Amino acid sequence: MKNSMKKWLSFVVCMVLIAAMALLTTGCNDGKNEHRVSDPVITGGETLGEGANEFTFVVVDGEGKEISAQIRTDKTIVGEALMELGLIDGEPGPYGLYVMTVNGEYYTYEEHSKYWSFYENGNYAVTGVDMTEIVPGTTYMMKVEAG
Repeated sequence: MKNSMKKWLSFVVCMVLIAAMALLTTGCNDGKNEHRVSDPVITGGETLGEGANEFTFVVVDGEGKEISAQIRTDKTIVGEALMELGLIDGEPGPYGLYVMTVNGEYYTYEEHSKYWSFYENGNYAVTGVDMTEIVPGTTYMMKVEAG
């Protein structure tokens, strides 16, 4: 009887430990900002970086909220300046940089049927963010759009 009680107790303890490990390795998500992968770099109105080139950078996030910041840089390509400041990230694609994260918010067409689009002075840009030369005083925008 004692031997079977020890086996039963060992089994229960083992199950409790397995359940605890499963809970520890499972992430918590309250359903809000499920695409956010990091804290935002800009919250609105700040000036980031240093350098001779200056432009306005606008982000329209997945909820339609618009924020902007002034960017100063010595880089000559918009994408290089934004990557250096941690404002965008992505991976190389067949048409240039496939931007997946902007200001800490992650979207891909494959996962969310949404993507980051790139605008120059309010118009859809004719070149990618990684190929667009900085024109001082220009407003560049990254906006989440449904596909």
